[in-house]
Amino acid sequence: MSGSTFGKVFQLTTFGESHGAAMGGIIQGCPSNMTIDFEGIQTTLNRRRPGQSTLVSPRNEKDEVEFLSGIYQGKTTGTPIGFILRNHDQRSEDYEQLHDAYRPSHADFTYDQKYGHRDPRGGGRSSARETVCRVVAGAIAEQLLAQVGITFSTYVDQIGSCRFISSDFFSTSHIDQSLVRCPDQTSTDQMVALIEETKREGDTLGGAIRGIIHGVPAGLGEPVFDKLHAELGKAMLSINAVKGVEFGSGFEAIHMTGSNHNDLFINGFNTQTNHSGGIQGGISNGMPITFRVAFKPVATLMKTQQTIDAQGEAITLEARGRHDVCVVPRAVPIVQAMAALVILDAYLLNKRLSL
Repeated sequence: MSGSTFGKVFQLTTFGESHGAAMGGIIQGCPSNMTIDFEGIQTTLNRRRPGQSTLVSPRNEKDEVEFLSGIYQGKTTGTPIGFILRNHDQRSEDYEQLHDAYRPSHADFTYDQKYGHRDPRGGGRSSARETVCRVVAGAIAEQLLAQVGITFSTYVDQIGSCRFISSDFFSTSHIDQSLVRCPDQTSTDQMVALIEETKREGDTLGGAIRGIIHGVPAGLGEPVFDKLHAELGKAMLSINAVKGVEFGSGFEAIHMTGSNHNDLFINGFNTQTNHSGGIQGGISNGMPITFRVAFKPVATLMKTQQTIDAQGEAITLEARGRHDVCVVPRAVPIVQAMAALVILDAYLLNKRLSL
């Protein structure tokens, strides 16, 4: 299966299915002699894991990572880092009806069309469980970036119609005080109530995540086809359920004039505004990189839907299984992980080219 490797210098290849024996990955290009904070990686994994609250999927996976290679005496050796996370709490019987049925707006149909054979248990390779491997690699990338002063603030700013409008940089500890990882208590209460109401109805919700990256030096990113925001856009759009990404002013720029949108220089190389979102011409300008990621509602509903089977015949699909009403709160560490992978890759590539 192609398309399972991400990155140019710092590369991640993932493998595994939702109801297989394990999820896993191989990281190549990680610098040697880097001390790994294993507890920090596990803490990040715990932010993504199911079963962490009544608002998310009750599947109870420990998501404990086992490193198989590339680390000796707590430090990276420069060789490929292999790791796995064993699956323990599968309920494959919940997916028996999906052997010959296609969930609306899910990957069931497209996987069958492409491969002619698929693993329907939990969505197989199309399951968001694949993202657990990204979080491991992203946590390592984030630890390395912290050494050069690059930090991240990633949080939920919208679920359904409830939106928290802010461009502030919040700490992870502040964000995690919220059940939905929104740093505003009033918005959190509204979002929780909306998720609970939607859950009772057997329906699902979408939302958005805001990302802010501080400390990125000017000069990262390659012009033309490999622009920094193009790489970040691809990274975000590779996450399950993501339907849109915007940087800086994003689509709001449509309503602005050039004189209002231009970021004027002040105090040396800083700018008065940051409508560019920290990236100009595809290259970082030293200002905070800001972006927003939109997630669609989860395709699997806990209510009856009309669909078709593998023969194209109309059938009624009865909902089963354990699923999130809204994936957005659990997607926060995934978005942050993918951002870290892109920024580290750009940093290492820039360092290599400048030698």
